Amino acid sequence: MTIALDRSTQKTRSAEIREQLGYPIIDTDFHTEEFVPAFFDYLEQVGGANIVDRFREKFPGPSQTRWFTQTPEERHHYRTARPPFWTRVTGNIRDLATVNLPKLLHERLQETGSDFAVVYPNLSLFAATIDDEEVRRAVVRAANLYHADIFRPYRDRLTPVAIIPLHTPQEGIEELEFAIRELGLKAVQIPGYVKRVIPAFENYPPEVRREATWLDNFGLDSAYDYDPFWAKVVELKVVPTTHAAGMGWTARRSTSNYQYNHIGHFASAGQAFVKSIFFGGVTRRFPKIKFAILEGGSAWGASLYADLIWHWQTRNPKILQNNDPTNVDREALREYVIRYGGPEVKGRFDGIGNGLGLIGDFLEREEFFERVNDEDVNEFAAAGITREEDIRDRFLNHFYFGTESDDTRVGAAFNTKANPFGDRVKAFLASDAGHWDVPDLTAVVSNSYSLFERGILSEEDLRYFLSTHALELYTSLNRDFFKGTAVEQGAEEYLASVGR
Repeated sequence: MTIALDRSTQKTRSAEIREQLGYPIIDTDFHTEEFVPAFFDYLEQVGGANIVDRFREKFPGPSQTRWFTQTPEERHHYRTARPPFWTRVTGNIRDLATVNLPKLLHERLQETGSDFAVVYPNLSLFAATIDDEEVRRAVVRAANLYHADIFRPYRDRLTPVAIIPLHTPQEGIEELEFAIRELGLKAVQIPGYVKRVIPAFENYPPEVRREATWLDNFGLDSAYDYDPFWAKVVELKVVPTTHAAGMGWTARRSTSNYQYNHIGHFASAGQAFVKSIFFGGVTRRFPKIKFAILEGGSAWGASLYADLIWHWQTRNPKILQNNDPTNVDREALREYVIRYGGPEVKGRFDGIGNGLGLIGDFLEREEFFERVNDEDVNEFAAAGITREEDIRDRFLNHFYFGTESDDTRVGAAFNTKANPFGDRVKAFLASDAGHWDVPDLTAVVSNSYSLFERGILSEEDLRYFLSTHALELYTSLNRDFFKGTAVEQGAEEYLASVGR
């Protein structure tokens, strides 16, 4: 039986919009699937048959499989979060084939309205988080080799990310060196965090260690000094991107409803990463580094930017002196109580203490307060913040927010009336094509254009979203990122326009 393949040459609305706009459109988050037998060939070459067997045995990991193997009672007992299910679009076979076959994706990319795409293979979503170090490093190395090979013929429009594990800085440096210097890859993905066991629980049984964890986001309070890795990032001229997931965290532990667990989880994980990098001073010590945080949208980025400014305004070291418990004039406070207190305080005037109430009285006891030093008070110190403008520079110049094409909340990122200093937060197109939230690949750019048609984005905002911010991000360290691609001329025009 021969099946007639759909080879329609009719232009999609997205392609027509692209021609109308007249500037290069870059999709920074297009997902693809591996051809499993071929990948296992690479994995066996890297690690041997034993590694293949160990990977098969543990794939896709306990966080994904536990729920499906448990009874309803066991799910409730362990509070096992319901994981993703039915995550790929199957109703359109041509689209399904497209995310599996690089040649077909290359042929059809312009149907989506995009000229160039940064590709995130399925393995990039979890390979770097595998607990078993030997398996993790073999899977990562095999995946990078495999994707470098299969996408090489199509690099004029497609570039796959290299998967970079970060359980230790050295592990990350070694894979980064290999991926960039030996494989010639130019885009990378790092995990948003490494889940580590809280030291006090390391000797407990596995079921306790699994729950007694903390998240190391590589900046603030990290288990390691990751500065050598960030230095290597700058040296090799790459932009770290992350797809960190927050499924199963605290409130996102419904045992029955995946949507309950899914909503907001990417944004929560992205925010944890950005706060760690910012407060840990990474963007202060490495002024050239830039990060892209994908899949969570950009409204949370605008909110976080405003929140950082507000917290500086209300919690900076100078204004905090107004909260110093030693400021309290107890005699003056007692006089107010005598004059204005009701019958409940009569005869008990000294009970007012320092006036800070139950919690305040406990937290501000002299024996506790004596342990607080200047570094404890100035929580912006590592970030090097001395004024609001420092926050603007160390946030806006370093963080970019991947946003799905139909996300109306992107308007918050471009709301210059509400954002501090009248700024745009750097949102850019990251369609997430290949996953369930993009039911029609050809609608990517038309979805984004509708944001302009509905007045959510201005014409200028739309260009920043579809083109300028991605060009700015990927050429920030590597001026030649788009050299030899379908958008080379557009990139050169952009670089000329900004004097680079």
